[in-house]
Amino acid sequence: MALNKELLQILACPKCKGDLELLPQEEGLKCGACGLVYPIREEIPVMLIDEAIPVEQWDQGVREK
Repeated sequence: MALNKELLQILACPKCKGDLELLPQEEGLKCGACGLVYPIREEIPVMLIDEAIPVEQWDQGVREK
C-alpha cells in the first residue's frame, strides 16, 4: 500500500517547515533545505527530528539512528 498522496502534500519538515520529497521505493521523505531524511517505517513517516538521518548517511545505507 502506497502512502496517501494527500498526506504527502500537507507534510512539512519539522525542523525548517520546508517541502519534503518522497524518495524512490517510498522509504523516506527528504528535506532538501535541511539535508535530512525522515524514514518511513511500516508505511508511516517518522517525523521526529531526533530520528532524521542526514542525506549523506542515508546515501551510504544508514536507515536508523
